Amino acid sequence: MGTMLKSILMAALMLCSSMAGCLFEDDSSGSSDEVLAVFSYSPSKNIRASDTVTFDASDSTPSDGSLTYRWNFDAVNSIDIDATGQQATWSFDEAGTFEVKLEVSDGSTTSEQTRDVTIVEASAQPPVASITQYADSEDCEDESITENSNIVLWICARDKSTTDRSVTETTTVELDASDSEAGDSAQYIADDGYVWDLDLNEDKDNDGDSENDDDLVGQTVDWTNVPPGEYEIALTVTNDVGMTDSDTIRVYVSYAGYWSDFEIGANSTSGAAEIDFDVTIHYNKETANTVRKVVAELEYPQQDDDWIAGGSSQQNRNVLDIYAFNEEDEEASNTSGTEPDSRDDGDCNDDEQDCIHLLLSSYMFTETDSTYGDGDWTMTIRNERFNDIQIDQFVIRLHYK
Repeated sequence: MGTMLKSILMAALMLCSSMAGCLFEDDSSGSSDEVLAVFSYSPSKNIRASDTVTFDASDSTPSDGSLTYRWNFDAVNSIDIDATGQQATWSFDEAGTFEVKLEVSDGSTTSEQTRDVTIVEASAQPPVASITQYADSEDCEDESITENSNIVLWICARDKSTTDRSVTETTTVELDASDSEAGDSAQYIADDGYVWDLDLNEDKDNDGDSENDDDLVGQTVDWTNVPPGEYEIALTVTNDVGMTDSDTIRVYVSYAGYWSDFEIGANSTSGAAEIDFDVTIHYNKETANTVRKVVAELEYPQQDDDWIAGGSSQQNRNVLDIYAFNEEDEEASNTSGTEPDSRDDGDCNDDEQDCIHLLLSSYMFTETDSTYGDGDWTMTIRNERFNDIQIDQFVIRLHYK
Protein backbone atom coordinates (compact mmCIF):
# COMPACT_ATOMS: atom_id res chain seq x y z
CA MET A 1 0.00 0.00 0.00
CA GLY A 2 2.89 2.34 0.84
CA THR A 3 4.48 1.58 -2.51
CA MET A 4 1.24 2.38 -4.35
CA LEU A 5 0.84 5.69 -2.49
CA LYS A 6 4.40 6.63 -3.30
CA SER A 7 3.77 5.90 -6.99
CA ILE A 8 0.60 8.03 -7.00
CA LEU A 9 2.43 10.93 -5.41
CA MET A 10 5.26 10.68 -7.92
CA ALA A 11 2.83 10.67 -10.84
CA ALA A 12 1.03 13.73 -9.46
CA LEU A 13 4.31 15.56 -9.06
CA MET A 14 5.31 14.82 -12.65
CA LEU A 15 1.90 15.95 -13.92
CA CYS A 16 2.17 19.20 -11.96
CA SER A 17 5.65 19.83 -13.34
CA SER A 18 4.49 19.25 -16.91
CA MET A 19 1.63 21.73 -16.45
CA ALA A 20 3.72 24.44 -14.76
CA GLY A 21 4.46 26.11 -18.05
CA CYS A 22 0.75 26.35 -18.76
CA LEU A 23 -0.40 27.34 -15.31
CA PHE A 24 2.36 29.86 -14.67
CA GLU A 25 3.28 30.94 -18.17
CA ASP A 26 5.15 34.27 -18.29
CA ASP A 27 3.32 36.53 -20.69
CA SER A 28 5.93 39.31 -20.41
CA SER A 29 6.84 38.77 -24.05
CA GLY A 30 3.55 40.36 -25.08
CA SER A 31 3.18 44.12 -25.49
CA SER A 32 2.69 45.94 -22.20
CA ASP A 33 2.20 49.36 -23.83
CA GLU A 34 -1.09 51.10 -23.15
CA VAL A 35 -3.25 51.78 -26.18
CA LEU A 36 -2.88 55.54 -26.45
CA ALA A 37 -3.73 57.89 -29.31
CA VAL A 38 -1.18 60.68 -29.83
CA PHE A 39 -0.77 62.84 -32.91
CA SER A 40 1.07 65.92 -34.14
CA TYR A 41 0.60 68.01 -37.25
CA SER A 42 2.76 70.07 -39.55
CA PRO A 43 2.83 72.97 -40.05
CA SER A 44 1.79 73.48 -36.45
CA LYS A 45 0.95 77.19 -36.79
CA ASN A 46 0.15 79.86 -39.37
CA ILE A 47 -1.97 77.44 -41.44
CA ARG A 48 -3.88 79.20 -44.19
CA ALA A 49 -7.07 78.00 -45.83
CA SER A 50 -6.27 75.44 -48.58
CA ASP A 51 -2.80 74.69 -47.14
CA THR A 52 -1.96 71.00 -46.94
CA VAL A 53 -1.51 69.78 -43.38
CA THR A 54 0.22 66.50 -42.52
CA PHE A 55 -1.09 64.61 -39.49
CA ASP A 56 1.19 62.04 -37.86
CA ALA A 57 0.14 59.42 -35.28
CA SER A 58 3.49 57.63 -35.05
CA ASP A 59 3.82 58.53 -31.36
CA SER A 60 0.73 56.47 -30.53
CA THR A 61 1.29 53.28 -28.57
CA PRO A 62 1.88 50.43 -28.91
CA SER A 63 4.13 50.83 -31.94
CA ASP A 64 4.20 47.12 -32.82
CA GLY A 65 1.97 47.40 -35.90
CA SER A 66 -1.18 46.23 -34.11
CA LEU A 67 -3.04 49.55 -34.30
CA THR A 68 -5.56 50.83 -36.81
CA TYR A 69 -5.95 54.60 -37.25
CA ARG A 70 -9.07 56.60 -38.13
CA TRP A 71 -9.14 60.37 -38.62
CA ASN A 72 -11.99 62.88 -38.43
CA PHE A 73 -10.97 66.40 -39.48
CA ASP A 74 -14.19 68.14 -38.41
CA ALA A 75 -15.34 66.16 -35.40
CA VAL A 76 -17.81 68.85 -34.26
CA ASN A 77 -19.95 68.76 -37.37
CA SER A 78 -19.64 65.14 -38.47
CA ILE A 79 -18.84 61.59 -37.42
CA ASP A 80 -17.37 60.68 -40.80
CA ILE A 81 -14.05 58.91 -41.11
CA ASP A 82 -12.07 61.23 -43.38
CA ALA A 83 -8.84 59.19 -43.55
CA THR A 84 -7.13 56.09 -42.23
CA GLY A 85 -3.50 55.15 -41.67
CA GLN A 86 -0.73 56.30 -39.35
CA GLN A 87 -0.20 59.44 -41.44
CA ALA A 88 -2.79 61.48 -43.30
CA THR A 89 -2.96 64.81 -45.14
CA TRP A 90 -5.84 67.25 -45.24
CA SER A 91 -6.69 70.74 -46.49
CA PHE A 92 -9.24 72.98 -44.82
CA ASP A 93 -11.19 75.09 -47.30
CA GLU A 94 -12.04 77.97 -45.01
CA ALA A 95 -10.75 79.81 -41.94
CA GLY A 96 -11.83 78.72 -38.48
CA THR A 97 -10.98 76.42 -35.62
CA PHE A 98 -11.51 72.75 -36.39
CA GLU A 99 -11.68 69.87 -33.94
CA VAL A 100 -9.52 67.05 -35.29
CA LYS A 101 -9.95 63.58 -33.77
CA LEU A 102 -7.71 60.55 -34.00
CA GLU A 103 -9.01 57.12 -32.97
CA VAL A 104 -6.64 54.18 -32.59
CA SER A 105 -7.55 50.57 -31.81
CA ASP A 106 -5.78 47.25 -31.38
CA GLY A 107 -9.03 45.35 -31.97
CA SER A 108 -10.06 45.21 -28.34
CA THR A 109 -9.13 48.58 -26.88
CA THR A 110 -9.74 52.02 -28.37
CA SER A 111 -8.17 55.39 -27.55
CA GLU A 112 -8.93 58.89 -28.87
CA GLN A 113 -7.14 62.23 -28.95
CA THR A 114 -8.83 65.47 -30.01
CA ARG A 115 -7.00 68.71 -30.81
CA ASP A 116 -8.13 72.11 -32.09
CA VAL A 117 -6.46 73.25 -35.32
CA THR A 118 -6.71 76.94 -36.22
CA ILE A 119 -6.94 77.92 -39.88
CA VAL A 120 -6.55 81.54 -41.00
CA GLU A 121 -7.61 83.32 -44.16
CA ALA A 122 -5.58 82.55 -47.27
CA SER A 123 -4.55 86.22 -47.50
CA ALA A 124 -3.32 86.49 -43.89
CA GLN A 125 0.28 87.54 -43.27
CA PRO A 126 2.38 86.42 -40.28
CA PRO A 127 3.72 88.95 -37.78
CA VAL A 128 7.40 89.38 -36.95
CA ALA A 129 8.37 88.99 -33.29
CA SER A 130 11.33 91.04 -32.09
CA ILE A 131 12.78 91.40 -28.58
CA THR A 132 14.72 94.60 -27.99
CA GLN A 133 18.31 93.87 -26.95
CA TYR A 134 20.09 96.08 -24.44
CA ALA A 135 22.90 95.97 -21.87
CA ASP A 136 24.27 98.00 -19.00
CA SER A 137 26.86 100.47 -20.26
CA GLU A 138 29.37 99.46 -17.53
CA ASP A 139 29.96 96.69 -15.03
CA CYS A 140 30.38 97.29 -11.29
CA GLU A 141 34.02 98.38 -11.74
CA ASP A 142 33.05 100.96 -14.38
CA GLU A 143 34.44 98.83 -17.20
CA SER A 144 32.58 99.32 -20.49
CA ILE A 145 30.27 96.52 -21.68
CA THR A 146 30.09 95.83 -25.41
CA GLU A 147 27.14 93.59 -26.28
CA ASN A 148 24.96 93.40 -29.40
CA SER A 149 23.11 90.08 -29.07
CA ASN A 150 21.98 89.51 -25.48
CA ILE A 151 20.54 91.36 -22.50
CA VAL A 152 23.46 91.82 -20.09
CA LEU A 153 22.97 93.32 -16.63
CA TRP A 154 24.98 93.70 -13.43
CA ILE A 155 23.69 93.84 -9.86
CA CYS A 156 26.09 96.10 -7.94
CA ALA A 157 25.39 95.68 -4.22
CA ARG A 158 27.61 98.32 -2.62
CA ASP A 159 28.06 99.13 1.05
CA LYS A 160 26.64 95.83 2.28
CA SER A 161 26.45 95.43 6.03
CA THR A 162 28.32 92.62 7.78
CA THR A 163 24.97 91.67 9.33
CA ASP A 164 23.90 90.76 5.77
CA ARG A 165 26.49 88.32 4.49
CA SER A 166 24.31 86.60 1.90
CA VAL A 167 23.90 87.22 -1.81
CA THR A 168 20.15 87.82 -2.00
CA GLU A 169 19.82 90.85 -4.28
CA THR A 170 17.71 90.66 -7.43
CA THR A 171 17.06 92.99 -10.34
CA THR A 172 14.30 93.92 -12.79
CA VAL A 173 14.69 93.06 -16.47
CA GLU A 174 12.80 95.34 -18.85
CA LEU A 175 11.32 93.36 -21.74
CA ASP A 176 10.33 95.30 -24.85
CA ALA A 177 8.61 93.93 -27.96
CA SER A 178 7.77 97.27 -29.56
CA ASP A 179 9.96 96.50 -32.60
CA SER A 180 7.67 93.60 -33.53
CA GLU A 181 5.57 93.96 -36.70
CA ALA A 182 1.94 92.92 -37.27
CA GLY A 183 2.41 91.51 -40.79
CA ASP A 184 0.86 94.14 -43.04
CA SER A 185 -0.71 97.56 -42.67
CA ALA A 186 -4.23 96.16 -42.29
CA GLN A 187 -3.26 93.91 -39.37
CA TYR A 188 -2.38 94.67 -35.75
CA ILE A 189 -1.17 93.04 -32.55
CA ALA A 190 -3.30 93.65 -29.46
CA ASP A 191 -1.56 94.15 -26.12
CA ASP A 192 -2.52 90.62 -25.04
CA GLY A 193 -0.97 89.32 -28.27
CA TYR A 194 2.50 89.63 -26.74
CA VAL A 195 3.27 86.59 -24.59
CA TRP A 196 6.57 86.14 -22.71
CA ASP A 197 7.83 82.71 -21.64
CA LEU A 198 10.48 83.01 -18.92
CA ASP A 199 11.32 79.29 -18.61
CA LEU A 200 11.80 77.40 -21.87
CA ASN A 201 12.29 74.10 -20.05
CA GLU A 202 8.78 74.01 -18.61
CA ASP A 203 5.59 73.52 -20.62
CA LYS A 204 3.30 75.21 -18.12
CA ASP A 205 0.15 75.05 -20.26
CA ASN A 206 0.81 71.44 -21.41
CA ASP A 207 0.25 72.24 -25.06
CA GLY A 208 3.39 70.44 -26.24
CA ASP A 209 5.33 73.68 -26.76
CA SER A 210 7.61 74.71 -23.87
CA GLU A 211 8.35 78.13 -25.40
CA ASN A 212 4.91 79.77 -25.52
CA ASP A 213 3.70 79.89 -21.90
CA ASP A 214 2.18 83.18 -20.78
CA ASP A 215 4.41 84.01 -17.81
CA LEU A 216 4.05 87.70 -18.72
CA VAL A 217 1.73 89.42 -21.19
CA GLY A 218 2.13 92.81 -22.86
CA GLN A 219 4.24 94.70 -25.38
CA THR A 220 6.53 96.12 -22.67
CA VAL A 221 6.72 94.37 -19.32
CA ASP A 222 8.94 94.25 -16.23
CA TRP A 223 10.36 90.88 -15.21
CA THR A 224 10.94 91.45 -11.50
CA ASN A 225 12.96 89.71 -8.77
CA VAL A 226 15.49 88.16 -11.15
CA PRO A 227 18.48 86.70 -9.24
CA PRO A 228 21.99 86.37 -10.69
CA GLY A 229 22.04 83.77 -13.43
CA GLU A 230 21.80 82.97 -17.13
CA TYR A 231 18.36 82.71 -18.73
CA GLU A 232 16.81 82.13 -22.14
CA ILE A 233 13.35 83.62 -22.69
CA ALA A 234 10.91 83.65 -25.59
CA LEU A 235 8.39 86.10 -27.01
CA THR A 236 5.40 84.87 -29.01
CA VAL A 237 3.27 87.44 -30.84
CA THR A 238 -0.15 86.77 -32.34
CA ASN A 239 -1.79 89.24 -34.70
CA ASP A 240 -5.49 89.94 -35.15
CA VAL A 241 -5.90 87.27 -37.87
CA GLY A 242 -4.43 84.54 -35.67
CA MET A 243 -0.95 84.20 -37.16
CA THR A 244 2.04 83.97 -34.84
CA ASP A 245 5.81 84.37 -34.70
CA SER A 246 8.41 83.89 -31.97
CA ASP A 247 11.76 85.30 -30.93
CA THR A 248 14.20 84.29 -28.18
CA ILE A 249 17.00 86.05 -26.34
CA ARG A 250 19.48 85.23 -23.60
CA VAL A 251 19.56 87.27 -20.40
CA TYR A 252 22.74 87.39 -18.28
CA VAL A 253 22.59 88.81 -14.76
CA SER A 254 25.98 89.06 -13.05
CA TYR A 255 26.67 90.24 -9.52
CA ALA A 256 29.17 92.07 -7.33
CA GLY A 257 28.68 92.47 -3.57
CA TYR A 258 30.92 94.81 -1.53
CA TRP A 259 31.60 94.73 2.22
CA SER A 260 33.91 97.49 3.50
CA ASP A 261 35.65 98.58 6.71
CA PHE A 262 34.94 95.78 9.16
CA GLU A 263 36.97 93.81 11.66
CA ILE A 264 37.73 90.12 12.07
CA GLY A 265 38.65 88.82 15.51
CA ALA A 266 41.89 87.14 16.51
CA ASN A 267 42.83 83.49 16.72
CA SER A 268 41.94 82.19 20.18
CA THR A 269 41.85 79.00 22.21
CA SER A 270 38.85 77.91 20.14
CA GLY A 271 40.79 78.26 16.89
CA ALA A 272 41.09 80.66 13.97
CA ALA A 273 38.58 83.48 13.66
CA GLU A 274 36.23 83.14 10.69
CA ILE A 275 33.54 85.18 8.93
CA ASP A 276 31.24 83.35 6.49
CA PHE A 277 29.49 84.73 3.40
CA ASP A 278 26.75 82.72 1.65
CA VAL A 279 26.17 82.64 -2.10
CA THR A 280 24.05 80.53 -4.45
CA ILE A 281 25.89 79.48 -7.62
CA HIS A 282 24.19 78.02 -10.69
CA TYR A 283 25.79 75.58 -13.10
CA ASN A 284 23.15 73.59 -14.94
CA LYS A 285 23.85 72.58 -18.54
CA GLU A 286 20.30 71.29 -19.07
CA THR A 287 18.73 74.66 -18.30
CA ALA A 288 21.71 76.60 -19.75
CA ASN A 289 22.13 78.47 -16.47
CA THR A 290 25.90 78.28 -16.11
CA VAL A 291 28.20 80.57 -14.17
CA ARG A 292 31.43 81.49 -16.01
CA LYS A 293 33.53 82.18 -12.92
CA VAL A 294 33.30 83.25 -9.29
CA VAL A 295 35.88 85.57 -7.74
CA ALA A 296 36.31 86.47 -4.07
CA GLU A 297 38.55 89.50 -3.44
CA LEU A 298 40.05 90.49 -0.08
CA GLU A 299 41.96 93.68 0.79
CA TYR A 300 43.45 94.40 4.21
CA PRO A 301 46.37 96.44 5.68
CA GLN A 302 49.73 94.74 5.90
CA GLN A 303 50.11 96.02 9.45
CA ASP A 304 47.84 97.67 11.97
CA ASP A 305 47.90 98.95 15.54
CA ASP A 306 47.35 95.53 17.08
CA TRP A 307 50.97 94.39 16.87
CA ILE A 308 52.86 91.84 18.92
CA ALA A 309 55.03 93.73 21.38
CA GLY A 310 58.68 93.45 20.32
CA GLY A 311 57.74 91.33 17.31
CA SER A 312 59.54 91.49 13.97
CA SER A 313 57.99 93.12 10.93
CA GLN A 314 57.20 89.65 9.59
CA GLN A 315 55.56 88.63 12.86
CA ASN A 316 53.52 91.80 12.75
CA ARG A 317 52.39 91.32 9.16
CA ASN A 318 48.70 90.60 8.87
CA VAL A 319 47.71 87.43 7.00
CA LEU A 320 44.12 86.66 6.06
CA ASP A 321 42.91 83.93 3.74
CA ILE A 322 39.78 83.07 1.73
CA TYR A 323 38.35 79.55 1.82
CA ALA A 324 35.57 78.25 -0.45
CA PHE A 325 33.20 75.44 0.63
CA ASN A 326 30.44 73.77 -1.36
CA GLU A 327 27.00 72.95 0.05
CA GLU A 328 28.31 69.63 1.43
CA ASP A 329 30.88 71.72 3.37
CA GLU A 330 33.74 70.29 1.31
CA GLU A 331 36.69 72.65 0.98
CA ALA A 332 37.10 73.43 -2.72
CA SER A 333 39.93 75.96 -2.69
CA ASN A 334 41.78 78.51 -0.56
CA THR A 335 44.48 81.19 -0.76
CA SER A 336 46.75 79.97 2.06
CA GLY A 337 49.49 78.93 -0.37
CA THR A 338 50.09 82.52 -1.51
CA GLU A 339 53.05 84.11 0.30
CA PRO A 340 52.53 87.54 1.92
CA ASP A 341 54.89 89.29 -0.50
CA SER A 342 52.89 87.93 -3.47
CA ARG A 343 49.55 89.30 -2.32
CA ASP A 344 49.20 92.10 -4.84
CA ASP A 345 46.15 91.10 -6.89
CA GLY A 346 44.02 93.76 -8.53
CA ASP A 347 44.42 97.46 -7.79
CA CYS A 348 46.47 97.05 -4.64
CA ASN A 349 48.45 99.65 -2.70
CA ASP A 350 51.62 97.53 -2.54
CA ASP A 351 53.26 99.59 0.22
CA GLU A 352 50.39 99.38 2.68
CA GLN A 353 47.89 96.72 1.57
CA ASP A 354 47.75 93.02 0.87
CA CYS A 355 45.24 92.01 -1.82
CA ILE A 356 44.36 88.38 -2.48
CA HIS A 357 41.85 86.96 -5.01
CA LEU A 358 40.34 83.47 -5.03
CA LEU A 359 39.24 82.49 -8.54
CA LEU A 360 36.81 79.59 -8.99
CA SER A 361 36.38 78.55 -12.64
CA SER A 362 33.10 77.21 -14.01
CA TYR A 363 34.53 73.68 -14.19
CA MET A 364 34.71 73.55 -10.39
CA PHE A 365 30.89 73.71 -10.24
CA THR A 366 30.30 70.71 -12.50
CA GLU A 367 29.30 67.31 -11.10
CA THR A 368 32.29 64.96 -11.34
CA ASP A 369 34.37 62.94 -8.87
CA SER A 370 36.97 65.69 -8.75
CA THR A 371 34.70 68.77 -8.73
CA TYR A 372 32.19 70.19 -6.27
CA GLY A 373 28.86 70.92 -7.96
CA ASP A 374 26.76 74.07 -7.80
CA GLY A 375 24.22 75.18 -5.20
CA ASP A 376 24.71 76.99 -1.90
CA TRP A 377 28.38 77.81 -1.32
CA THR A 378 30.20 79.57 1.52
CA MET A 379 33.13 81.97 1.19
CA THR A 380 35.03 82.22 4.46
CA ILE A 381 37.58 84.81 5.60
CA ARG A 382 39.97 83.16 8.09
CA ASN A 383 42.40 84.81 10.52
CA GLU A 384 45.08 82.51 11.97
CA ARG A 385 46.97 85.39 13.65
CA PHE A 386 46.59 86.33 17.31
CA ASN A 387 45.52 89.89 16.65
CA ASP A 388 42.32 91.48 15.36
CA ILE A 389 42.56 92.73 11.76
CA GLN A 390 40.68 95.55 10.12
CA ILE A 391 39.49 94.57 6.65
CA ASP A 392 39.42 97.26 3.98
CA GLN A 393 37.15 95.45 1.54
CA PHE A 394 35.74 92.03 0.65
CA VAL A 395 34.03 91.47 -2.72
CA ILE A 396 32.18 88.50 -4.21
CA ARG A 397 31.68 88.54 -7.99
CA LEU A 398 29.50 86.16 -9.96
CA HIS A 399 30.25 86.30 -13.69
CA TYR A 400 27.49 84.79 -15.82
CA LYS A 401 28.71 86.42 -19.08
